[in-house]
Amino acid sequence: MYPYYYAYRTPPDRKLINDILKAINGEYSAIFCYKQIAENAPTEGIRKQIREIRQDEQRHFEEFRRIYTNLTGQKPTPKITEECPKQYSTSLKSAFKDEQETVDFYLDLADQTQDQSIKKVFQRAAADEQNHAVWFLYLLIHSSTQQTRQANYGAAGALNAGSLTLPQMLTYAIQDEYLAQARYNEIISNFGNIRTFIQIKEAELRHINALLSLFERYQVQIPEDISNLYVTAPLSLKAAFAAGVQGEIDNIAMYNKFLTFDVPADVRTVFTQLRNASENHLEAFRRGLERNEA
Repeated sequence: MYPYYYAYRTPPDRKLINDILKAINGEYSAIFCYKQIAENAPTEGIRKQIREIRQDEQRHFEEFRRIYTNLTGQKPTPKITEECPKQYSTSLKSAFKDEQETVDFYLDLADQTQDQSIKKVFQRAAADEQNHAVWFLYLLIHSSTQQTRQANYGAAGALNAGSLTLPQMLTYAIQDEYLAQARYNEIISNFGNIRTFIQIKEAELRHINALLSLFERYQVQIPEDISNLYVTAPLSLKAAFAAGVQGEIDNIAMYNKFLTFDVPADVRTVFTQLRNASENHLEAFRRGLERNEA
């Protein structure tokens, strides 16, 4: 038997009942939203943390529902009252704001009742929500920092740059090839030795060697490979092929931009060859994506 049993001679406070129902709907909405946020999260570690937060919300939901039923003699009919943004970073902002507001709401709700059992439930829930807010703030800052760094890395960095020197072009180019290798390693690790990714991964290694010869010839320092910081695990094979498509589109755009500059003939030859190879890779990824959409 659930420990909260409330015998009363007069009807329970209507505002308290309405606020508990509001809390139930808020938790119900959060459970739905946090499932979506977890699915959109870039890494398994972040997904795990959001799932743990979601488990807290499920526990709150069950506790609040039982309190409501014991007070009113009726089971509540929960409904989603808050829209969950589809974009990952926007949903983090929304979750952080909601958690902060919920802390105050639960503490106010706890102050409304003289029943110590109800009071403790909402005080504990408020403490949980504050902890959730801290986590969502951390994830929001992490997401923003990662996006800023990625905007300056590889093809994204090249496409965002204005004028480019030869050392910058070579650096952006090899960063993008490092990124492709890291992406393929992650995909092969998750989904096995898929022929398309194995073949293109081997081709990209040849791209890296071609670029390294230019680094040596023009005495440019080779950048450290930190591509693992920017790679996220795709949730499905379809998503893996989609990532491949987008990666090649960006890669082709990068080399096309480089070819608008006055670069040495040998560099132009290498850039042209790598762009043409990426166009072939793009078609291979598109065919793979079509097969996985069928």
